Amino acid sequence: MTTPSPNPRIGRAKAATARPVVDPERILIVAPVTVGDMVMAEPLTRLLRRLYPKAAIDMLAPPPTADLGAFMPELRTLLPAPYAPGDLALVARWRLSRRLRGENYDLAILLPNSVKSALVPFLAGIPKRVGYAREGRALLLTEARWLDRARLRRRIDRFLALALPENATPPFDAPAPVLQVTEDVIDGALASLGLERPAGRLLLLLPGADDTSPARWPAGHFAALARHHHAAGGSVWLLGSARDREATAAVQAASGGICLDFAGRTSLGEAVALVALADAVASNDSGFASVAAGLGHRSLVELTPQQAIDALSAEERRP
Repeated sequence: MTTPSPNPRIGRAKAATARPVVDPERILIVAPVTVGDMVMAEPLTRLLRRLYPKAAIDMLAPPPTADLGAFMPELRTLLPAPYAPGDLALVARWRLSRRLRGENYDLAILLPNSVKSALVPFLAGIPKRVGYAREGRALLLTEARWLDRARLRRRIDRFLALALPENATPPFDAPAPVLQVTEDVIDGALASLGLERPAGRLLLLLPGADDTSPARWPAGHFAALARHHHAAGGSVWLLGSARDREATAAVQAASGGICLDFAGRTSLGEAVALVALADAVASNDSGFASVAAGLGHRSLVELTPQQAIDALSAEERRP
């Protein structure tokens, strides 16, 4: 057995021998555990569809991110994992692997780098299991790739590379992630939340941010944008997870209570639908920012507050 080499030309730690899978008929993607990374996985589904037009592509996703799979049309089936991220849950993983054996997957692509994420494909006996050689999990993979960070700088490129031959160059001009949300999904989310479509243009504010985010707009910046949009006749909604409630409450207070606050009140799927409904989005650096980008929104917090107001004004003047 060899171990991963820092030389990218060597690049693979073989712990098992895979039978050749030239054109896989059934592919399982093991999805990432964070919202932002899950969005970054969407272009992989399109690359796999281009490489294997007839293959069935399924995704095994943890509960916090599973809802996002519904907005990736290349997927045949979304399989919510019966365990939380980080849980060893050996019995649950073993039972799931027994069920997946009957699916006869040819190829598994593992996007997380943990040992635990490799257990189910290994126990399910999927003949080709591709992932990066991290946490000493090479024994569970048939292709344990060396991660060349200098060559694969972006997370999206690291995901795409796993679908290509080991030394192939990923398509660095790959399109940005795209989430597809239908009008029926939007209407269903509104009905579930007891809402109607706003009469005017909708501005969605997402002031929450990841703990490691180096830069974020303070509440006052969001409030200034909210007041401007409200004065122009638009609607302003606040969105975020339960842990963002303090941030959204600060914006609501600073804006004089003119917003509707939905932080912690939506499922992930409903939140995606609301982002798709919005005419403009201002989001700090969080998983929701990736969702907004995947739905074609440019986050206004990339600008100064005045520039954001000017950009919003230009959008408001459009017929």
